[in-house]
Amino acid sequence: MPKWSVRRRPSLLLGAVLLIVCLPVLRRYLHRQPGGCDLEVTPRLDWSGLGASLWRSRHLGLRADGQNFKLENSAFWIFGGSVHYFRVPRAYWRDRLLKLRACGLNTLTTYVPWNLHEPERGTFDFSGNLDLEAFILLAAEVGLWVILRPGPYICSEVDLGGLPSWLLRDPDMRLRTTYKGFTEAVDLYFDHLMLRVVPLQYKHGGPIIAVQVENEYGSYNKDPAYMPYIKKALQDRGIAELLLTSDNQGGLKSGVLDGVLATINLQSQSELQLFTTILLGAQGSQPKMVMEYWTGWFDSWGGPHYILDSSEVLNTVSAIVKAGSSINLYMFHGGTNFGFIGGAMHFQDYKPDVTSYDYDAVLTEAGDYTAKYTKLREFFGSMAGAPLPVPPDLLPKTAYDPVTPAFYVSLWDALNFLELPVTSENPVNMENLPINGGSGQSFGYTLYETTITASGVLTALVRDRGQVFLNTFFLGTLDYKKKTIIIPMVQGFTTLRILVENCGRVNYGDNIDQQRKGIIGNVYLNDSPLKKFKIYSLEMDRSFLQRFTADKWKPLTEEPVFPAFFLGALSVLDSPYDTFVKLEGWEKGVVFINNQNLGRYWNIGPQETLYLPGAWLDVGLNKIIVFEEKMAQRIIQFVDTPNLGQHEYVH
Repeated sequence: MPKWSVRRRPSLLLGAVLLIVCLPVLRRYLHRQPGGCDLEVTPRLDWSGLGASLWRSRHLGLRADGQNFKLENSAFWIFGGSVHYFRVPRAYWRDRLLKLRACGLNTLTTYVPWNLHEPERGTFDFSGNLDLEAFILLAAEVGLWVILRPGPYICSEVDLGGLPSWLLRDPDMRLRTTYKGFTEAVDLYFDHLMLRVVPLQYKHGGPIIAVQVENEYGSYNKDPAYMPYIKKALQDRGIAELLLTSDNQGGLKSGVLDGVLATINLQSQSELQLFTTILLGAQGSQPKMVMEYWTGWFDSWGGPHYILDSSEVLNTVSAIVKAGSSINLYMFHGGTNFGFIGGAMHFQDYKPDVTSYDYDAVLTEAGDYTAKYTKLREFFGSMAGAPLPVPPDLLPKTAYDPVTPAFYVSLWDALNFLELPVTSENPVNMENLPINGGSGQSFGYTLYETTITASGVLTALVRDRGQVFLNTFFLGTLDYKKKTIIIPMVQGFTTLRILVENCGRVNYGDNIDQQRKGIIGNVYLNDSPLKKFKIYSLEMDRSFLQRFTADKWKPLTEEPVFPAFFLGALSVLDSPYDTFVKLEGWEKGVVFINNQNLGRYWNIGPQETLYLPGAWLDVGLNKIIVFEEKMAQRIIQFVDTPNLGQHEYVH
């Protein structure tokens, strides 16, 4: 759909347009039958009774009325599902939202990732796959209400919980508090974001019926003034709909905020009664909502692929609704951590998230139906007073012919045509590099070079993986557990290189203030700090890849020197279809298609394929680049089924 500049349009025109766009939504209200507050049986829902007269008095919005939600003067149930626009190719937004609607859900929930919308301080991006306004208007067109979760912190298993890494340039930064350096940045971001969001609220004729205040702050709880500040920051900028908080069991008691409805996050029925009791004690008689019912779970590199049985999901969802609670399925459709946006967990061990955000959700990473979808659609459909929309057909998949890379260039040769390095007496962490308009480096790799003249014990604190080279000879890897490496005999002046990868900043927990990446502090050789570094920022974004012009590649006729970039051409003869890239025999790296970063692969699993949307392919030849750190094979394979573990698919 076309890009809207809503904030620049006259209010009357906006109201008229949104009236037309949102009209199907009114016909699809879920209407709770009057009666007892605590339901013992699955409710029947009346889809009628909310007519055009509501448009003439659209001023009350969604609100709490005892233990019930009401929209205007009609009882209302929220049956929601989470889909994140930034994890789904824009060309597939409509497909995913239609499938959500056809499952019997009436509300879309989505996070808003600050780090993607303000990649450099003061520079904002709401275009393309980040066009939040278009996504919200499309939801209305499809017939969905919207609950917006704008943060500024969102968790969501994204890098730093969605906070921009340039905040960490401040050595005294205290994220998620009323520390001045943080609130000043939030204020500027909210100034820009709310200009786009406010006109899309229900009371302005739009589909947004509720807005969440931050996210799971009760689990963090470092500043009692912080949540009131965020609430006021939203209201001062025109947010006038129902405000919500969202917390898990550990944080619920600390996450309650005056004048804001508390909601809960859970996965099992055993938690339901406990949470209900805590909610009742925290805020009295209020509508109950499970803001995040976890339909699956996310995966970490080197760990298992998590699966939650579809029958268990159905039983828990049924129990939640029968307990008189509204519900949001997190995730309805997970999508993909394209590029380097995935986060990490770090409690006992550091565990970075895989590229796929499949989540074992109701729809698969590629938008296919699962047994969960079939069972939930039957459940929600049994309560509807009208037939549900017909689910859209599946998007076709294919296994393209293998691609043999024909050209390559080693990283060491590529340094000659990349951006000039930063020179520094001492190592500088990614975030504090003097690049990107003073915003530092957010994602990717950073290469540190210096000269040594002696052998011995090398010591460095790297975040998160640092591959150590003498000239081009690989010595070993430094990480959280390994902080030293032996430097063998050195003759004369020798180049020491440490290639450090940011595998993902922690997105949840108390240590988010300590998520600076690259080399932290000095590098020591035999306890003496090394000096005079060249530091290359290898962000591997579009501008980085555009430097790999045709004349830079050489034929792959000999054994490559690693790390290296490999170039091949994927031929698409007819309409492009979705597929999955399989790099069997390769070890670890990143895949790019037509300069789109598909994300990381790593042979430690559990993810063994990368999702490649057909929408990102062209008819004819498509450029595929693989950055491989250690070991390449002769071919790049494509398959029509992902390898993440065993989903219960519905074909």
